[in-house]
Amino acid sequence: MSLSKDELLALVRKGARNMSWQEKLRLTALLSMPAMVAQISSVAMQIIDAAMLGHLGTKESATVGLVSTTIWLFGGLCSAFAAGFSVQVAHHVGADDLRGARNIIRQGLFAGLAFSLVLALLGVLIAPHLPVWLGADEEIHAGASEYFTIVAVALPVLEINMLAAGSLRCSGNIKIPSFLNAMMCVLDVIFNYLFIFECHMGTAGAAYGTFVAYAITMVLMLYFLTARDQQLRFALDTELVGKWDFARYIPSKETMRKAFTIGSPISLERGVMCGAQIAITGIIAPLGPVAIAANTFGINIESLCYMPGYGISEAATTLVGQSLGARRKDLMRSFAWISVGLGMVIMAVMGLLMGVFAPEMMQMITTDSNVVKLGTDILRIEAWAEPMFAASIVAYGAFVGSGKTLIPSIMNLGSIWIVRLTLAVLLVPTMGLRGVWIAMCIELCWRGAAFLFRLRGRSWSNVSMEEAKRPTMPEENEQYIKSDTIYDTY
Repeated sequence: MSLSKDELLALVRKGARNMSWQEKLRLTALLSMPAMVAQISSVAMQIIDAAMLGHLGTKESATVGLVSTTIWLFGGLCSAFAAGFSVQVAHHVGADDLRGARNIIRQGLFAGLAFSLVLALLGVLIAPHLPVWLGADEEIHAGASEYFTIVAVALPVLEINMLAAGSLRCSGNIKIPSFLNAMMCVLDVIFNYLFIFECHMGTAGAAYGTFVAYAITMVLMLYFLTARDQQLRFALDTELVGKWDFARYIPSKETMRKAFTIGSPISLERGVMCGAQIAITGIIAPLGPVAIAANTFGINIESLCYMPGYGISEAATTLVGQSLGARRKDLMRSFAWISVGLGMVIMAVMGLLMGVFAPEMMQMITTDSNVVKLGTDILRIEAWAEPMFAASIVAYGAFVGSGKTLIPSIMNLGSIWIVRLTLAVLLVPTMGLRGVWIAMCIELCWRGAAFLFRLRGRSWSNVSMEEAKRPTMPEENEQYIKSDTIYDTY
């Protein structure tokens, strides 16, 4: 009889016996499937926005496409900040220290809100100038600025949603965040239709629709995390029931140090990588609205291929993180390789389907024949890179779970800035947008090979296996919970 997900996770945490490779694969698949659904749902939201705006016209599509890479930059910073806390949750859960995990969540929610408010203010300040900096046609300046402003204001909602969902996933609860993210996709369709077509708000309507969908999902995610989850609900800390202890939400120096250790390399990587993508957008912008729209639609469609990889990457982060907390070095490496292999197989199949059905996929989003033709060409170029792209995505998730994020982040930075950007600059003058995507294909294959080489080594899994001191609840005169969990960043 097959063991359930919770029973298999108990084997990781308790170490009652060795797990067979079939059990490891089953657990990886059980954690990956809901996460893949959630990731695909998030991409579906982007495609829904693009499709609805695409039927308004190429100008509207180009308006959103222009600022999309900058939006990814801000979203990436929020994601990296959330990872700094959710990975700590995985380590505590793996060490069977659920009280310490709940304390990390409290501190993460407070710190995340403060961080995202600062980020939102920065976004609002740069919004009027962003289209000018990117060199776009003046006719789309106003729409792009308005769209980006709305997205910036929504960043605190996005950050709290990421923190709550990440904490649930890293504890092993994949179903709830996956279901809620799928529900968010449905809400996005409903609110986008209302704001774009019924209220005639155009591109701004797409931003407002997504904002409202995110807000509803955030409320439900927080409810399930703090009030319903069997391991993490705050009521389990019985001494706090009926009380509001604000000190529990103030991040301790130790928690912030670990969050910074894990999250700062990811933030730097996301920031510099998105900076490179913004630079590439600046290269594409002078090619005109057709190229901008085709590039935006192509990225949205390709996301359907690589989002399963990110779902499996989340499972790898959870499994490697909990294995580290349980001091199971053997499981860390085993789960990493099983996850990478699963990701490469699934994304190879997705790449094949994308190559075959590229024209039909583009036609679902836009009726502009020139955009469809150009988009089909670039998707078929990118299809060749999907298996190696999977290797880099999933291996990176494993490295995040181990807490060693510095070298993988540097690898990502070097690959995109040195390989992709250089090739793009060389190929664009003669090949236009197709040259950008050829550069992307070559760079992703190179990056995947580098990550497989890194995974094959031992340094990323050489964590200290000595028994760490378990975090305990503070005495009445202590303000913070402290932990001595051991890991480093390279």
